[in-house]
Amino acid sequence: MSRTKDIAIKVIYAAMSVLRDNGKEMPMRDLLEQVEKRVVLDDWARGQYEKSGYVRWQSILHFYSIDCIKAGFLIKNRGIWYITPEGAEALKLGPEGLMSSAQIAYRTWRANQPVKDVAVEVSEPEIERETQEKYPIEQAAQLALAGFENHINAKNPYEFQDLVAALLRGMGYYTPFVAPRGKDGGVDIVAYRDPLGTQSPRIQVQIKHRDTPAKVEEIRQLMGLLQREGAVGIFVSSGGFTPDARTTARSSHAHVELIDLTRFIGLWQDFYDKLSDEDKGLMQIRPLYFVAPQD
Repeated sequence: MSRTKDIAIKVIYAAMSVLRDNGKEMPMRDLLEQVEKRVVLDDWARGQYEKSGYVRWQSILHFYSIDCIKAGFLIKNRGIWYITPEGAEALKLGPEGLMSSAQIAYRTWRANQPVKDVAVEVSEPEIERETQEKYPIEQAAQLALAGFENHINAKNPYEFQDLVAALLRGMGYYTPFVAPRGKDGGVDIVAYRDPLGTQSPRIQVQIKHRDTPAKVEEIRQLMGLLQREGAVGIFVSSGGFTPDARTTARSSHAHVELIDLTRFIGLWQDFYDKLSDEDKGLMQIRPLYFVAPQD
């Protein structure tokens, strides 16, 4: 087995395991840090490619992650990596089994493409070339995500509450009630589909900002407020949610939607064009376009 393939097997398995063990998703920068803690890497693996300057093991991870994506084991979106249920199941095959299963799926996909190159073994120059083409886009997405996080985390709880209300308006909801400063506990935002709230859903929003992950007790508090027919709860937590909190929300008698910081940022990007000029001013963004390399 080549040194490249040996490193690929180890870092792919480690990355997928980290995702499985940490809520099934993670920003790329955090994932790389965790993988480096789990895998013993020699000087060759930690070395940099001469032309691009990229770290070898990181380039190998990005290159072979394509196999996992084509196999349906992995999803990448806006700087976040997600493991799918199929990927979590494939981890049971062990490091070599996972890699083999992913590459078989990749070969099947590649055989149906116009170019019938289905080689499994790749050269170092090929990995470096692919990294130079695709890795900068992931880095840009990660940089954008970090910019969002820093901007939002610098806001106080009431400013974050205003962002959430603005997003809801951009999504087509009316927000007749946004809790004033000084109000503690209970519902932070009420949102309706129509000005009078005669149409379902009637949404009650609870917000937690710059704090520890929202816990089960906080989710249950929101659930207790959803007594009226057609009521829906949304809990927005910039600090995320504990695993038990997520499980409780999924099993709720009423619909409770959880929005962490990553999902909030994605929704802000998706609906930004729908926001009023005033609401856009709360957190202005600008699109940046790249030529997308062919997979």
